[in-house]
Amino acid sequence: MPNFSIPSPRRPLRAIIPMEASKSESNRALILRALAGPSIELENLSNARDTRLMEALLASSDEVLDARDAGTTLRFLTAWCAAARRPALITGTPRMCQRPVGILVDALRELGADIRYEGQEGFPPHRVVSFEQKTAAVSVRGDVSSQYISALLLIGPFLPMGLDLTLLGDVASKPYIHMTLEWMSRFGLRVEETASGYAVAPQTARGGRYAIESDWSGAGYWYSLMALTGEGQLDLMHLRDASLQGDRALADLFVPLGVQSRFEADRVILTPGPRADRFEADFTHIPDQAQTFAVCCAGLGIPARLTGLKSLRIKETDRIAALETELAKFGCTARVEGDEAMDLPGGPLDVSGQCVHTYDDHRMAMAFAPLAALGPLSLDEPGVVAKSYPDFWRDWELTV
Repeated sequence: MPNFSIPSPRRPLRAIIPMEASKSESNRALILRALAGPSIELENLSNARDTRLMEALLASSDEVLDARDAGTTLRFLTAWCAAARRPALITGTPRMCQRPVGILVDALRELGADIRYEGQEGFPPHRVVSFEQKTAAVSVRGDVSSQYISALLLIGPFLPMGLDLTLLGDVASKPYIHMTLEWMSRFGLRVEETASGYAVAPQTARGGRYAIESDWSGAGYWYSLMALTGEGQLDLMHLRDASLQGDRALADLFVPLGVQSRFEADRVILTPGPRADRFEADFTHIPDQAQTFAVCCAGLGIPARLTGLKSLRIKETDRIAALETELAKFGCTARVEGDEAMDLPGGPLDVSGQCVHTYDDHRMAMAFAPLAALGPLSLDEPGVVAKSYPDFWRDWELTV
């Protein structure tokens, strides 16, 4: 397949972007509906491939549940299969089978699940055989992935003994845990915060109709485009200032990169503003935004230090290594400190027809796309955006 040349956005920018519904909210709501029953109706579910896959697998009667490259789907399904006493072999792509699941499996085993690995210990594929709860108390590390914590919280109310969850060490991606708790609250499910974690009593969900908000994760690419273009206006529809999504923080983080946000009833309006001469931020709680900010800072030529990158090593690809390799194509030499930090030197970026390799990672494609505002640019796998933002290229055409 030939490389995809990204159309250059017009200047000044003028576009109204519809915005995809939130994949993160959709996946949590789907698990809760699957456990609570048909009294719950969901509106504005995401069209992202991960969400469509989650919905299909929850309805499937097949023995093998293939989560493909969807990490949230695989982890949430593992917990759901245990709680629902739904035997299944859970697997995914070769890369997915390199991404750890041991912390979650160990916790579910401690609660009473019989889960067996089919290959390497601690990694998919794994088989959920049965579940007979023997305790409510379980401890998990909090610093690896909030998805493990959310998976356990979501099933807690539907376990015969409930759940007494202790979190060990620092907790990463806290906004995603808060999103889980808020969706549980919407369904009338009570969670008590304790000194060491959370306690969830057995209880029944409240029925009703619930709507999914637009996706703040996808908004970052449009903020980056505004920063790199530096003129015009972009309207992003159905994004709320008071949002459940942790990635709402990107609106504030983009201020020093020259993007102002004005919230109205049904949208946020992006316009240019003054820029700082340096950028620093900790992405521990919003790791999905790290690539976007790294590429944007490089494009602006602003020296930057990004920290809190630990979880990027175990995403769809090793995102730290991928950023190093692809930024180097444009003359930007990133300095990486282990799994934690990345420093960008600043200075002009050469965008002159390079082809970005996406590593089968949707966020690599969309994080680099805004560089097309600086010069000719192509991608080798434009279709990877379907994982989280299937209409991204259609929306991009609105800026051309």
